[in-house]
Amino acid sequence: MLSLMLAVAIGVTVLVCTSLARQFRIVPPALLLVAGVLLGFLPALRAAHLPPEAVLLLFLPVLLYWESFTSSLREIRSNLRVIVLLSTVLVAATAAAVAVAAHALGLPWGPAWVLGAAVAPTDATAVGVLGRSLPRRLATTLRAESLVNDGTALVIYALAVGVTLGEEHVGLVNVSGMFVLAYLGGIVIGAAVAWVSVLVRKRLRDPFQHNILALATPLAAYLIAEEVEASGVLAVVVSGLWVSRAAPRLFTAEARQYVGTVMGFLTALANAALFVLVGLEVQSAVRELSTVGLVQALVAVVAVSAAVIGVRFAWMFTSPYVIRMIDRRPAQRERRVGAKPRTVVASAGFRGAVSLAAALAVPHSLEDRDVIVFVTAGVIAVTLLVQAPLMPRIVRWAGVSDDGSAERERRQAEITAVEAAIDALPALADRAGASQPHADQLREQFQQRLDLLRGDDSGAAGVARDREVRLAAVAHKRATVVRLRDEGTIDDEVLQQILEGLDFEEVQLRNHTFGDHAGPGSP
Repeated sequence: MLSLMLAVAIGVTVLVCTSLARQFRIVPPALLLVAGVLLGFLPALRAAHLPPEAVLLLFLPVLLYWESFTSSLREIRSNLRVIVLLSTVLVAATAAAVAVAAHALGLPWGPAWVLGAAVAPTDATAVGVLGRSLPRRLATTLRAESLVNDGTALVIYALAVGVTLGEEHVGLVNVSGMFVLAYLGGIVIGAAVAWVSVLVRKRLRDPFQHNILALATPLAAYLIAEEVEASGVLAVVVSGLWVSRAAPRLFTAEARQYVGTVMGFLTALANAALFVLVGLEVQSAVRELSTVGLVQALVAVVAVSAAVIGVRFAWMFTSPYVIRMIDRRPAQRERRVGAKPRTVVASAGFRGAVSLAAALAVPHSLEDRDVIVFVTAGVIAVTLLVQAPLMPRIVRWAGVSDDGSAERERRQAEITAVEAAIDALPALADRAGASQPHADQLREQFQQRLDLLRGDDSGAAGVARDREVRLAAVAHKRATVVRLRDEGTIDDEVLQQILEGLDFEEVQLRNHTFGDHAGPGSP
């Protein structure tokens, strides 16, 4: 009964909060987090908890898979050094700084390192939602960092928990082996699962089956990797990047559209639900705090938050200069980023559900577990309720925004594709047995599209008028078939089949006629 009530409460909360966020231009994660805290005041939901396995086994793989699938592999390659340093060295430095701060406040070294590992990684879902308005290079760097750094943090976390409980020992060979297994094993398993998935899916024609495999692929990659103690996160990321490269060539258009729609909805809902669940857990952490007083715990939240934010800022304003001293190649000089854009990257270190899941997974036998959970929840709240609302102002101050490079590439690619289609049209028409008038009509339509893409005003006006006529015709056809249903000439099943085609035609006209972004391909 509690699970059903929780599901309904989350659904209503997501609906209300997303509507309010759009209307008042509030960052959705912050509003959803606050709503989750408020839900915790309802007596019926006080017993609700965020199970760590729900995040690590259900939410996380699918969300990371979709984030990696929609990321630019080219941009990741171009910024690989920065991404690797952010997701390894910065994570270790953050965990160490937090451990020092927590120990100075009275936490033993073992629990202090566990806390440091829990709050060290940035959250992929929060970064993905809040970084959409940034230039492609900055957005890709932040997303890729958040996709990979979980692997580093979870290795440190496992080591800290194991040492604290007497199950692990710190040694160069042991630590090195854990990192090699985590990263190399995650890459190999992710690639192997993606290869099998693509091999199976290219033989399928049913979009529903494609959707099942799209959901099963990240879960399989994560579970297999975790079973051998490799990085499940990295396995999921690698599988998503692999499948994204294969999807345009090997999967049908129907499968790509169907799966993209379903995955887009599921990941958007899961993202929103996670923030609500984190909010619920924040209040639960307050209620369960028993080892120390509330004031002392709040002081720890402030200190750890300062360490997390301070280390990130220090990194962004020291490491680039070290790299510049070492690497003086012209290509490196061209890729240098000024102080203001680096301030944006430094301000985007949001924490989220993965950190809280790690804290909740701490064994109850480990001392000061309640403090670890409380401080982790507090740091998440600080980054989402203080940093996130400030991000739009910081972005405006820095003068960085979407530079339009992706739009320019998209337009140029469409121009090239339409030009190639026009050149090949005679041969294609002959092959299909089309008449010359039909081929001429298609050429005229292609030319109108080409004029629009090139910025020809007369062509654009012609295409715009054509679109309005086509939309009006679709609306007239819809009204006609509904009238036929009302008269009893056709039944509801036939009506739904016809409406499906008309709705698809209308969406295509509204979304794609002027080159708006289409959805991503099938994951």
